[in-house]
Amino acid sequence: MLELNHEHYRRPGWVGPRNPPVYDAGEIVNLSDIDLFRKGHPADGYVRLLEEAPVYWQDEPMQGEPGYWAFTRYADVKAISKKPEIFSSQKGGVNISYGDPDNMHPLLSPAALDNMIALDGEPHLELRRQHMPFFTPAYIKQLKEKVDVKVSELLDELADKAPHCNLVDEFAAQLPLFTLAELLGVDQADRPRLVQWMTDLEMAPYFGAIREGLLQPTPEMIQVYNGWEDRIREFFDYGMHEIRKRQDEPREDLMSAIANAIVDGDPMPEMYLNGAWELIFIAGNDTTRNSISGMMKLLTENPDQKARLIDNPDLLPNAIQEAVRLISPVIHMKRTALEDAEVGGQPIAAGEKVVMWYGAANRDPAMFENPHTFDIERKNADKNLAFGFGKHVCLGRQIALMQLESAYRQLLARFPDMVMDGEMVCAPNNFVHAITELPVSFKA
Repeated sequence: MLELNHEHYRRPGWVGPRNPPVYDAGEIVNLSDIDLFRKGHPADGYVRLLEEAPVYWQDEPMQGEPGYWAFTRYADVKAISKKPEIFSSQKGGVNISYGDPDNMHPLLSPAALDNMIALDGEPHLELRRQHMPFFTPAYIKQLKEKVDVKVSELLDELADKAPHCNLVDEFAAQLPLFTLAELLGVDQADRPRLVQWMTDLEMAPYFGAIREGLLQPTPEMIQVYNGWEDRIREFFDYGMHEIRKRQDEPREDLMSAIANAIVDGDPMPEMYLNGAWELIFIAGNDTTRNSISGMMKLLTENPDQKARLIDNPDLLPNAIQEAVRLISPVIHMKRTALEDAEVGGQPIAAGEKVVMWYGAANRDPAMFENPHTFDIERKNADKNLAFGFGKHVCLGRQIALMQLESAYRQLLARFPDMVMDGEMVCAPNNFVHAITELPVSFKA
């Protein structure tokens, strides 16, 4: 039987690094400041870190949290990802911090610690194998046929919104929820509830900081916060209701594979079922949703690249890889050192956190020439780390790329004049690049 990770989540008992930092980041950037990410990735900060302090010790605002080693170089992030036997996902999970164990959300934080990506070794691989039938090329080909039809329908609806709309609400948030509902076999009529729950989950780091007393909410946030915990409970109740149905009557869908998963010869504990529901919901939405929105921003800011793409749609697959490189929809992942180690010249002590900053690694000039340039013909665009690397590489990456290609192949043909015409707004979140508003203008 799998042990529950959240029951063993405790701070290690020290604060600060146990080896002297090779580099001093000084006042370059505080990557633990979630408000820093309201405008997207702190690209200017990444530039300085890569030049002056590619690995450094970052203190944390939460009392008792020890801090962590922040890695920004492409080579270092890849090196950590290739050694799961040393850098564990299971010991401490993959987020920087889950808050005070005595002040955790009763469902949300434990589920974030008890899921597939927060497992090591054979249990992790065993779960991946059981889910794999829903991520094969043959299955994705069948799913693409439905996605293509849905994109066309959404663009028909979008035409009625001309000349202005929020692309997130009207398109970017809708497509991945449709695809996820198809994949899981849940009722498409529940999509409005799923949209609200996605917003609630993206705001979790902000509300967690409020619960810890680290942030004072604005009046607007108080209004959003009211009922948040109840809605999170509704989210898990809904997921468990669907899982119980699949346990009683399995179907040919991913939810049935989750509901009836076996690890080490035993059914999954209930908290791991909650964790699986939370993980697939976030992973199945965030990457695609934010990449659709982020790519529109890149195309607007680079009209020459957009014109080349419209003239030559065969460049679209590579353009999407280049877009996700710069968007990096998953901002970071954490590991915990199981033994003393060294990465990038920095000694790391057993038990210390190491955090991989994908947005920085994907802008490393040592790997990507002119890394801040959006180049749809970049030769090594597909070497980006937006979906991770190694044994923990994102299981659904091909489904995400398929949706992006379907979306932009049709969108650029239907609305070639669509451009962002206002400020992008992001949730205060340093785990996912959560774009909540992207105003666009276009002709119907």
